[in-house]
Amino acid sequence: MRLFFGIILGAALTVGAAYLYDNTSVGRSVTGATTPRAMVNWDVVADNWRVLKDRAMESWSKLSKPSAG
Repeated sequence: MRLFFGIILGAALTVGAAYLYDNTSVGRSVTGATTPRAMVNWDVVADNWRVLKDRAMESWSKLSKPSAG
């Protein structure tokens, strides 16, 4: 049980750290010509998360529907 909790906690910390890094570093001008690029494309992440949720809800609806027979 602790192993699964550790895996979930590690994944959450990784995503949280990437999110914080992107929000604090992108947009600042560096002493040069360009601004740093984001580590993660959050629009793509949001779209993928939405697709995952939709598929999960669709699968759950199919599983929870009473079977005819």
